[in-house]
This record gives sequence, C-alpha cells and structure tokens, in this order.
Amino acid sequence: QVQLVESGGGLVQAGGSLRLSCAASGRTFSSYHMGWFRQAPGKEREFVAAISWSGGSTYTADSVKGRFTISRDNAKNTVYLQMGSLKPEDTAVYYCAASYSYRAVVVGGLNDYDYWGQGTQVTVSS
Repeated sequence: QVQLVESGGGLVQAGGSLRLSCAASGRTFSSYHMGWFRQAPGKEREFVAAISWSGGSTYTADSVKGRFTISRDNAKNTVYLQMGSLKPEDTAVYYCAASYSYRAVVVGGLNDYDYWGQGTQVTVSS
C-alpha cells in the first residue's frame, strides 16, 4: 500500500507557473505507475498526465500538452507536475494517483488507479 500527499498548489495569475509535488510513502514507490488528475467545481475528475514506473513513458492530455510536464524522482519517492502558461480553466483540485498497471498510464482511466491523494487546490486568476 502507498500513501500519497500532494503539495504546491496555490493562487497564480494567468500565464504563470506552478510545480505540484506528490510525495509517496513506502519502499515500493518505483513499482507504481503514477498519474495526475484534476477536478473543477461541478465537473468530473479528468486525466491530466501519467508516467510509467521508470519514467520512460509519459502521456499528457491534449488540453495541457505543451504546457504541463510530468516527471518523477524515484530516489525521493516523488512525482511532479510542472505547469506553465496557466489558464483560468486550469483551476481545479489536482490529485495524484498510483497504479500497479501500465494500462493506467496508457488509458488514463480513473478506475485504473489503485491509490489516491487528497488533492491540492490550484486557482488561476484572469
């Protein structure tokens, strides 16, 4: 089992940048594929980005492609989401998630992930 804690959220102006971090407990972090999701008020949770256990494969949603980058540091048990050129529509609670299955990286479905963090709020002002 793994516990996930997100940090780095906050209020930023449109066009700005933020880096989210997700720290994982446990010794087997490198065994998990990791993903970032977000949920805006009144909307369903949606896939943002995912990265394989080794970091060799990454997938990014079209809505954030070219602006957001996912990465990980297995030595620090941490996955990151670097967000740039932020827009007001990026406002949401951002969640990280962990999965044993590579399917989670490729497909990005909510049900493909086994563990979830509590989320961190990102607010982008216009």
